Amino acid sequence: MLISEPYISVIIVSWNALETIQRCLPSVANTDHDSFEIVFVDNASQDESVSWVKEHFPTIRIVNHPGNWAFCKGNNRAVPFARGEVLVFLNNDVEVPTNWLSPIIDCFQNDQTVAAAQPKLHQFVDRDQFEYAGAAGGFLDKNGYPFTRGRIFETLEKDSGQYDDDVELFWASGTCLVIRKNLFLDTGGFEESFFMHMEEIDLCWRLKRAGHRIVLIPKSIVFHMGGASLSSQSSQKHYLNFRNNLLMLYRNLPPSEWRVVLARRIVLDSLAILRALLVGQFKAGFAIIRAYVSAFRMKAPHKKVRPLKSQPVAPLPYRGSIIWDYFIAGRKRFSDLDQGLFKPSDRR
Repeated sequence: MLISEPYISVIIVSWNALETIQRCLPSVANTDHDSFEIVFVDNASQDESVSWVKEHFPTIRIVNHPGNWAFCKGNNRAVPFARGEVLVFLNNDVEVPTNWLSPIIDCFQNDQTVAAAQPKLHQFVDRDQFEYAGAAGGFLDKNGYPFTRGRIFETLEKDSGQYDDDVELFWASGTCLVIRKNLFLDTGGFEESFFMHMEEIDLCWRLKRAGHRIVLIPKSIVFHMGGASLSSQSSQKHYLNFRNNLLMLYRNLPPSEWRVVLARRIVLDSLAILRALLVGQFKAGFAIIRAYVSAFRMKAPHKKVRPLKSQPVAPLPYRGSIIWDYFIAGRKRFSDLDQGLFKPSDRR
């Protein structure tokens, strides 16, 4: 039986991922709480995903899209079908323990200042290790490169509770993004031209620009497979990450600061291209070049959302360079970074 008035709507977008949802969806359905619904969103899969969900979980609400609308559009167009006050955008390759949702509900019911949040993300196999896609919450450095507590570049930390403190994040991972429905709608949802990747950081930045808080909920832990949509070595993944990162900076930085950051980025990304070519990763190198060309072609439609001169802007939260810290200074963990370079509300 469907919950009459669910507080939480868990939205899961999927495309041709029958084996993945067979592994992960049962854990979500077995969540130990009586005030949530699951909205399973199918992006016109050609496998038996929808029929399997209908057969094994008849109470799950199913939304059928007419095409593969990927993450951004797929989730945006599913939100009108969600009845909860709070939305959880959950990847289809995430397995959850039965009690994962209770700390999330407690946080959002007890603290009305929280606009968005994420649980801790652990690896699917090595379950005491933080996971690449979001770990214990995200930040951006002075050049707009993202990093997280618990994972910087390829260094993944073991979770020993070192990041369970109460700290405000700059962005929460789209792997399991929790957000108040009214604020998701007020801020325009995910930017659909991004297709996938960086869309959650762009959304969280808009929330920060509006003065809202984003937090980690450390008592909730979920387990992410990773790479279900695009593998970490995919040139398309490199392309989307670089393109969308540039567009995100253009959309959210004041024009004067954008020009300064862009100048630094051109230098740093040129070095990334050179490195990729020298080690034989030709597809990755050319993906970055394609990303720049595409980003500059796409700039015009995004100009209307740029902050005005009179508008308060959420600045980049870390005034250091994560590239310098990691590759030159050897600071491999979040706790190794100079905490004095964080904005006061974003440090620890």
